[in-house]
Order: sequence, then structure tokens, then C-alpha cells
Amino acid sequence: MQQNGSEYKFDNSDSWVILSPIEQRIKQKIETVGVPLKDWDISIYRGVLTGCNEAFIVSGEKRQEILDNCIDQNERQKTDELIRPILRGRDIRRYGYDWADLWLLYIPWHFPLQFDSTITGASEKAEKIFQEQYPSVYNHLLQYKPELSARNKAETGIRYEWYAMQRWGANYWEDFLKPKIIFQEMVQESSFAYDENMHFFCLDTGRIITGKYLKYLIAILNSDLFFFSVKHFYGGGSLGDTGIRMKHTFFEKFPCIMPTDDVQSMIENLVDRTIVRNKCECLEEINHKVYKLYDLSQEEIEYVKLH
Repeated sequence: MQQNGSEYKFDNSDSWVILSPIEQRIKQKIETVGVPLKDWDISIYRGVLTGCNEAFIVSGEKRQEILDNCIDQNERQKTDELIRPILRGRDIRRYGYDWADLWLLYIPWHFPLQFDSTITGASEKAEKIFQEQYPSVYNHLLQYKPELSARNKAETGIRYEWYAMQRWGANYWEDFLKPKIIFQEMVQESSFAYDENMHFFCLDTGRIITGKYLKYLIAILNSDLFFFSVKHFYGGGSLGDTGIRMKHTFFEKFPCIMPTDDVQSMIENLVDRTIVRNKCECLEEINHKVYKLYDLSQEEIEYVKLH
């Protein structure tokens, strides 16, 4: 105890965590210069919840079959707009993703009358119009009606129709169509992906971040210092030998440095190079820049790398 003990002063804002002297120094440096992510102009949302993935998530081959079964070009065009590419948690990796050619039948509550505020429960009118306007999709889902109707019985058929997804992001669905950062919670390393063109939806095992400074922020989020900090300072804990739970209510406490124009441009250039080449060849350079932003010493950097 005398040889290895260290003194640590807690204040009212600290979570109760015991740190070594070098960890105290690292934490102090981070919190001296940064602003917690919860105070940034960003929003964090969960992915969609189907309640029955077998019905709503289809392969590229099945998507083509549904489109080929449309009765005319008008139905085909509307149906095509309804089927969106989707990522699972396992598809997301650092800066990018490995899309498995999976597609989501994006069916909100009361579709296609989802913006009719007068509808408050399962609507026979909405179902009739859905069947008339989207017969190919309707017939596909009809195969799964028993399973869909047996989902959450307190909701299905009461709050929404049997053919609708369980959660569709009613208050933020448009954010899926914006540039965004996508991540999952259970990770072995920082695994934040950037999506600007595909407009991916993600399952409830994933989350999205929209707002300002996204390309700058993803460099911070994917850095070794960020992963280390969430694991040791901000509640991420440990999963197995190396993993953590990357829950946003944990990592939004991380103090991130507001960039100058020069720093933002430099970091975003590195991120662009990484995304375009679909490789992580700039990781060490990005890590070095992040360590420098937080003024870590070489001893502190080596400690982060080892832990």
C-alpha cells in the first residue's frame, strides 16, 4: 500500500473512479482543454427496430424480386424508394463499413399515412391504401403476418399496424438521410464509420450522430486516446480482454477540443484520405495529431498505447 498507493482528490463532478498518478495527469489534461461532447451541436439517435428482421430485412436478390413483382412502373418507382440499404452492428468498422447487400423495407407506423396526425392507432384505412399502392411489398409482408402480429401485443394492432416496423425514428427519420457517423455499442476498438452518400439506415444495435464538425469529430472518436478515456474515465468499463461498451451516455462526457480552422482542415484532410482509400493507413498520424492536441507527453502516450 505504501509503495503503490497514490492520493486522489474527488470533486462533485467526478464519477467515483480510482486512477494512478499518470492516469490523473492524462484525465486532467483532457478536461482542461476540451468541451464535453454533450455540449456540442450534435444529435445522437438509435437505429430502427423492426421487431421481425426476417420480414423487413431482405437480400439484394429478394429486393430485386419484390421490384420485379410490381405491376407497373409507378409502383416500381415508389417501391424502390421504400427499400433502403441497411447496416448491422457487425458491419460497422473504423471509418467504414462492410455492407452485406442487405435492404430495409422502411415501413413507418400508419404507412403510407404516417404524417397524418389524426391517426392514433392501427388504421384500417392506412392498411387499405398500403395494399393498393404497394401490393408487391404488402404481399411480401403478408407471409409474415402471424409473426408480425405476435410481436409486442401491447402495441401491435393498438398503436400501429401489423405491417409496420416497431420503431421507425418518427422524430428523426430525416437524419438517416444526412451525412452522419454510425457506431455500435459493443466494440473491441473504436469503430465509428462515416456515411455521406449511401444514406444507410442501421438496426437498433447501432446509433447515428448528426450535426456539425462530423469529419473532425470522427477522427477524435476513432483515436486511441478517446477509446482509452471512455474505458478508464467515463464508464465504458471492460468487455472481455479488450472490448468496452461504447454507450453514448458514457462517451458524451468526453471533453473534445473545439478546432481552429487550420486544425479542422488538417484533420478532415486525413479523414478524407482514410475514407476514400477505405483503409486505416492514416490512423497513426491521426493518433499523433490527437495526442498533440491534448498535449500528452511521450510517457503518457506510451501508457495509453499499452492500456
